[in-house]
Amino acid sequence: MAEGIFRDKAETLGLTIEFDSCGTGGWHVGESPDKRAQSCMVDMGSDISDLRARQFSVEDFKRFDRIYVMDESNLNDVLALAETDEDRGKVEMVLNSIYPGKDASVPDPYFGGDRGFVQVFDMLSASAEKILGEISNEAR
Repeated sequence: MAEGIFRDKAETLGLTIEFDSCGTGGWHVGESPDKRAQSCMVDMGSDISDLRARQFSVEDFKRFDRIYVMDESNLNDVLALAETDEDRGKVEMVLNSIYPGKDASVPDPYFGGDRGFVQVFDMLSASAEKILGEISNEAR
């Protein structure tokens, strides 16, 4: 959901940014997003059916300027792969943009029913607006 939200908001702002989402585990590699996530995103005006799961790799530190993680477990997994202080400096909890310094985790919507996906959408949408607003201001 995060990739779709960020992608759509960046396009609205006229920003040309490469986004990619991934997990730290490999058990869903190649799979499409959860059907409930896809349904929620369609309800919000976005199609994420083209996305496929992949696993985070150390190469992502070279490929991306910023790396946002959803929860403490992902944070620890990604930081464990970091080879330099520069790599570690790219990693941040995605919700810190709206809850500075709280290191709040995005709740896993899997067991929260449809409402769980809407709640996650709302959180990620607010975070994306804040992060992309800052990027847009930096670009000026």
